[in-house]
Order: sequence, then C-alpha cells, then structure tokens
Amino acid sequence: MKINKKNVQRILIQMLGIAALVFVDFLTKEAAIKYLKGNDTFVLIKGVFGLTYAENTGAAFSMFSSSTDMLSVVTGIAITAVLIYIIFFKKALVYDICLPFIVAGGLGNLIDRMTRGFVVDYIHTLFVNFPIYNFADCLITCSAVALIIYLLYEIVRDTKKQKNKEQENG
Repeated sequence: MKINKKNVQRILIQMLGIAALVFVDFLTKEAAIKYLKGNDTFVLIKGVFGLTYAENTGAAFSMFSSSTDMLSVVTGIAITAVLIYIIFFKKALVYDICLPFIVAGGLGNLIDRMTRGFVVDYIHTLFVNFPIYNFADCLITCSAVALIIYLLYEIVRDTKKQKNKEQENG
C-alpha cells in the first residue's frame, strides 16, 4: 500500500474512532459499576430488556472462565493482527468500518481483563435465556455479522460472474 495523505487520513480516522468507542465502552462499564452493582435487574422494557451487573472472567457465554490470562494474550494477538491489516492493506469500505469496531470491542474487554481481572457486563436480554453482555460485545458481534454478510455477498457475486463468463465462453 502506498503511503499518501488519503491513506494516512483514513487510518487516523479509524484510530480516532477506535479510541472514541473504547472510551464509550469504558464510560458505560463505569456507569454499570456505579449504578447497577449490588442491585437487582433494572428493567427497561418489561420481559424484553434490562440492565444487570455481572462480572465475566471468561469469553463469550463465560467460556474459558478460568483462563483470563490466556484470553488476554489471544485477544492482544488478534487485535495486533487486525491493526496491522487496517494499516497496511487496502480493502473495501465495509472492512474500514467493521474492523475498527471489532478492535475497539476487543480493546474494551481486554482493558477490563487486564485492570479488573474480569469483564463488566450489564446488558440483559430478558425475552430469551441469553448471557449478559456489554457495549464492546455488541461492537464485536454486530461488526462480525456485517462482515460475514458482506463476504457471503461477495461469494455469490463472484460465483454469478464466473457462471456468466463460462456461459459467454462456452
């Protein structure tokens, strides 16, 4: 990738976005600690959505709850790899949007693991038996889903192009 003003601006915007999202994640977790810890679920929409303080020493669905150090290392490696990809590789706009969101979510939870020894969770879906989660988890999950949808779209598009090319030549 060429280093030019446009690429530097793009990367700078992405890094500022990551910092802003990590800050929002930090603020929401601090609010959860201050207002939710030690209290019952604060119901926002009865039977649908509430806020409940929880401490998660594991990953998604509390998997690997006894492996906080390992999770921190793996998360740090993944964040580093994605940052390298963001900085050095030209890609579609969807990657420029989704990858910084994934990095921000990973950093938010990594900061929790390293400073508290657990991740603060507080978003509680009441209509289904689902683990309590946080803003950082939302960033990671929504961005990963968007990337998967985009990749599936690319596969379908490329398959159609290939099929049309074969029909023209064949």
